Amino acid sequence: MPERTPVNAFTVDWEDWYQGLEIDMDDAHRIDGLRMIAGTTRRELPWPDNGRFAPHGAVWPRRRLDETLIRVAEEAGAEIRFETEALPLLDGERVVGVEAGGAKFEAPMTVVAAGAPGAVARMLGAERDPNEPFGLAMRTYAESSRHADRHLEACLTLKDEHGTAVPGYGWMFPAGDGTVNIGVGALSTMKGFKKLNLNKLQESYRQLVTPEWELGPDLERPRAWRLPMSALKRHGDGWVAIGDAAGLVNPMNGEGIDYGLESGMLAADLFVADPSTAPMMYDIAVGERFDAFLRTGRRFSFLIGHPWILRSGLRLAVGTQYIADITLQVMGNLVDGQTPGAAGRVMRLADRTLAAADPILRRTRAAA
Repeated sequence: MPERTPVNAFTVDWEDWYQGLEIDMDDAHRIDGLRMIAGTTRRELPWPDNGRFAPHGAVWPRRRLDETLIRVAEEAGAEIRFETEALPLLDGERVVGVEAGGAKFEAPMTVVAAGAPGAVARMLGAERDPNEPFGLAMRTYAESSRHADRHLEACLTLKDEHGTAVPGYGWMFPAGDGTVNIGVGALSTMKGFKKLNLNKLQESYRQLVTPEWELGPDLERPRAWRLPMSALKRHGDGWVAIGDAAGLVNPMNGEGIDYGLESGMLAADLFVADPSTAPMMYDIAVGERFDAFLRTGRRFSFLIGHPWILRSGLRLAVGTQYIADITLQVMGNLVDGQTPGAAGRVMRLADRTLAAADPILRRTRAAA
């Protein structure tokens, strides 16, 4: 399976990708670690070799990734239709296919890969849980003299135009092609989230990093999107939801590309094994693989929504090499329910501790 990584970076366990999707990524830009910045503190951390994931990653620009996945899907027999909305075709409460562009396509199982909840989610009851946090993110690409840097960079100390600490981070992902991916993300648990101006946050962060990264003008208009981190349903009679549509977004880094790929591959494998049980088995398997970690992340997002806890937490996160290494594994999406070593133990302890604190965290959450 591909490694789980920060949003819009695309870090890969090369061997699994070759065997799984047969995608040639020899031209991707290699990444050897993460540079974490919190105020005046900087730490350059090598990508960990924990025995489960490769000790390095890679970055592809998002357009390159999308084009490649579309090509591979077409080569595998998929029919691609652009600018066409597909909606579930229902027989009672069972999904029997989709209706798109005036045509009907019947299928024994339908995969909802519609991204953030919209019309499809409303039809199937798969909307975001309104009691759970979500995120917003924005990114663009710019030319940079440091496009070949071998480290991802994450600035953990963001502030909005009013000086309010933002639970989120700003990122620089060097693509090795003359450009870098620059963006910001924020959680809905922060005070004043409804008034947060993402364009101003992006511009503020851009001004901060421009001198050091020698940034040129934006190469495209910055794009913003919602990051759903929950779903009321992710399967039903004749259908499964994957990726963002299933709320599979890491609350601690906003990443969702890998979850979309992993859950999609899982759905396909289970369908091939037994179409009749695939939706139910998919929900069980996704739960076993991701639920504990993502639940802990959602609870953690309520915690850091309090500015004084956020400030204290950031000092702790980069305060020592030992804790910073664990933070890297969390930020790099290299932790799940079966992760060995210190990072796995910390996440399991956090799951139990935050479970006990969850009712208090929710009652005292910052006013959005």
